Amino acid sequence: MQATPRPAASPAQALEAMDSLIAAHLLGQQEMAQRLGLNITDLLCFACVLKAGENLLTAGDLAEHAHVTTGAMTGILNRLERAGFITRRPDPADRRRVRVAAVPAAVSRVEALYGPYYGRLNDLFASYSADEIAVLTDWFTRTTGLAQAYIDELREKEDRKDSRKDTDSKTAKSRAKNKNQA
Repeated sequence: MQATPRPAASPAQALEAMDSLIAAHLLGQQEMAQRLGLNITDLLCFACVLKAGENLLTAGDLAEHAHVTTGAMTGILNRLERAGFITRRPDPADRRRVRVAAVPAAVSRVEALYGPYYGRLNDLFASYSADEIAVLTDWFTRTTGLAQAYIDELREKEDRKDSRKDTDSKTAKSRAKNKNQA
């Protein structure tokens, strides 16, 4: 396929277009979650289960993907199970763990909701050449990595900040205790 001429754009215009896309997708994901009777975090976790396919994830795997504690993941899995989206299966290698599987009826519901949108995206991709698709795929992949790295940096800074607060609090308590004993 021959490339369709595209209008020139600056990096600033590309960032503005990306921000608009992200905002539209955030609203879209919220709408999809609501239509499925889920919250956005539960939908994200179910998406991880779907992406894993037959390579069933553990609760710990999902907690890591979603950046939540294992305790929070237990609540998420309880809600997904009650809503009929997942089942828990014993891990054949370790009976103390469970693996999470998607319920086929839930997969069908999600596919019915997302299918028309993905069809439109595929129609849009069809208007790009193979070379343009390669550039888009490279950009999406690299941007995802960049975003994840930045999120990890933010979390590490917050963890260090929380750690300093804990240390400062313990130091202050120790000083107060020593002062009271003096």
